[in-house]
Amino acid sequence: MKTKIYRVQGKFIMGNSLKPFTRELKAIGEEDIKEKIYSEFGSKHHIVRNQIHIEKIDEITAEEVIDPLIKTLTSE
Repeated sequence: MKTKIYRVQGKFIMGNSLKPFTRELKAIGEEDIKEKIYSEFGSKHHIVRNQIHIEKIDEITAEEVIDPLIKTLTSE
């Protein structure tokens, strides 16, 4: 299966406030993206899944990528 590039937007609870986030990731599908987001935020910020609110998942083209790491991975 071919991987696609996705831009994920949402919010997560940090202390008493909601912090917005935007991430660009490569994955096979939207379910993979959700798992990666939950895993990454849980590991990095020590929060559980119900503290992460994914609002939007959009498939984007290689030309729309902003993240330099993803841009490098797509140019190979």
